[in-house]
Amino acid sequence: MASVSGICSSSYPFKSKHFTARSSPSSTIMPSFKIDYLTFPTRPKLADRTLVLTPSVAREVSADLSKSDPSPKKKGLEKDPGALWRRYVDWLYQHKELGLFLDVSRIGFSEEFVEEMEPRFQAAFRAMQELEKGAIANPDEGRMVGHYWLRSSKLAPNPFLKLQIENTLEAVCKFAEDVVSGKIKPPSSPEGRFTHVLSVGIGGSALGPQFVAEALAPDNPPLKIRFIDNTDPAGIDHQIAQLGPELASTIVIVISKSGGTPETRNGLLEVQKAFREAGLDFAKQGVAITQENSLLDNTARIEGWLARFPMFDWVGGRTSEMSAVGLLPAALQGIDIREMLAGASLMDEANRTTVVRNNPAALLALCWYWASDGVGSKDMVILPYKDSLLLFSRYLQQLVMESIGKEFDLDGNRVNQGLTVYGNKGSTDQHAYIQQLREGVHNFFVTFIEVLRDRPPGHDWELEPGVTCGDYLFGMLQGTRSALYAKDRESVTVTVQEVTARSVGAMIALYERAVGIYASLVNINAYHQPGVEAGKKAAGEVLALQKRVLAVLNEASCKEPVEPLTLDEVAERCHAPEDIEMIYKIIAHMAANDRALIAEGSCGSPRSIKVFLGECYVDDLYA
Repeated sequence: MASVSGICSSSYPFKSKHFTARSSPSSTIMPSFKIDYLTFPTRPKLADRTLVLTPSVAREVSADLSKSDPSPKKKGLEKDPGALWRRYVDWLYQHKELGLFLDVSRIGFSEEFVEEMEPRFQAAFRAMQELEKGAIANPDEGRMVGHYWLRSSKLAPNPFLKLQIENTLEAVCKFAEDVVSGKIKPPSSPEGRFTHVLSVGIGGSALGPQFVAEALAPDNPPLKIRFIDNTDPAGIDHQIAQLGPELASTIVIVISKSGGTPETRNGLLEVQKAFREAGLDFAKQGVAITQENSLLDNTARIEGWLARFPMFDWVGGRTSEMSAVGLLPAALQGIDIREMLAGASLMDEANRTTVVRNNPAALLALCWYWASDGVGSKDMVILPYKDSLLLFSRYLQQLVMESIGKEFDLDGNRVNQGLTVYGNKGSTDQHAYIQQLREGVHNFFVTFIEVLRDRPPGHDWELEPGVTCGDYLFGMLQGTRSALYAKDRESVTVTVQEVTARSVGAMIALYERAVGIYASLVNINAYHQPGVEAGKKAAGEVLALQKRVLAVLNEASCKEPVEPLTLDEVAERCHAPEDIEMIYKIIAHMAANDRALIAEGSCGSPRSIKVFLGECYVDDLYA
């Protein structure tokens, strides 16, 4: 079991050549840390700030890049071994403190291209500097973008925000230590301890915590974690069933900025039902992570939940892993969250240099631009050669695609930008889709994630003379990299010494900054997601239509005799003939779940069916 002190053991901020030392002894944890664990002080009015936007880069995707834009003038990839070695050495980035390397030598950009891109990179660096100072970097929502402050609170634009960040971190550490040590106990077992965490959230409220749990949780964590990250009833039932009687010793963390996210709300209601059926008091085991005065925050406060922690409006879901969203679940599993923050902070510092070849995030953005022509013409395949990093590609899918996938640029031009991300793990990839990557359609570039340390010191052994199990994995990675390059398939390699809280924090920070820089290069807003909101609105319209369908069917089912209706009749009575296809899908779904009866015909022949509810709800349940 992880030691209690190890959860938040490293000093943060910490001593290094980049940072001012400041101790963080246990005595500084909030003395008034009681049932709510953190209060929400009134926000002071922030000074108005604006972010200077960079000139437009992308126009219509279907059109050629304009002559003023740096078009990748691509030649054949360098194949001479001596020249490749010199290119590798010249462009290799190393961060000694983090034990992290970045190899971009197998991306074919030229020195001339880098020089042409220089003005755009300098504009991107200025935009990132303004963002860190508190500029309104999300103009659509009028919000600052402050996830960088989470790992270096001194960067926050005012003392109030700095105090919020520091108090939240202390509160998270104190709560986790009290739970792991047994000071906070399950209400049904005063002598016992909490054994599980059930995290209820979706999108950025799940993908980051899931990735970190898979990457860093010890083999025998103080609390094991499970996730409800969808509104799939069978999936929810499975997670609750797997807990069984240990539901009584499970802390439930509910994560939603607004408290109104449908999937998270549904998960909460399903879990509360399970608690009632088990005779348990949910409030005594519930923890809310949400925005101040949200529906969820007010509910948790009124019902007296075990604890509440804040989400900040200046932190987006996909960049929230270093907030309470990611830190609390990690800390409860015995993961050293201060080390995660330290790694992220060190990487942020490295990414502030304005020299492109010394800035790892800028190097990634350069590679993305070159490989995808600055318009997302090729996919990014993520291949971590380490089982514990399997979920990194899923995490990056949201971070990159939700940030970069935009219809319009900042000047209002329709550009349909994007960068598709998918992945597997090595060497499973060798038996899955490497065949196509090497010989099939050339619509991708690869990012290899390499981990040098195979096992903890003293635990390795040789399968055959001179060869370990990890040597085979190393050979597969290097062999796949070489085989792909021989077929002109470009790749980037990110190497870390080992998978630790510090290196994981650094990788998260590396890609967060790369996304921000790339967005500036292609002139889009990386910090909103109008497409997601459109999908949510459409889903709401479907549910509203379903209620009208139910009302019509209920009225027909209450007649004597019952009046089965055709699809056309249902659509007409709903005053929605244009929605007949959706009405058919609604009825087919209800019939599959025994909530409607097909009196005639079958769903395979939509025009043949007649449908009714089977029961008459006289109290106008569906009105």
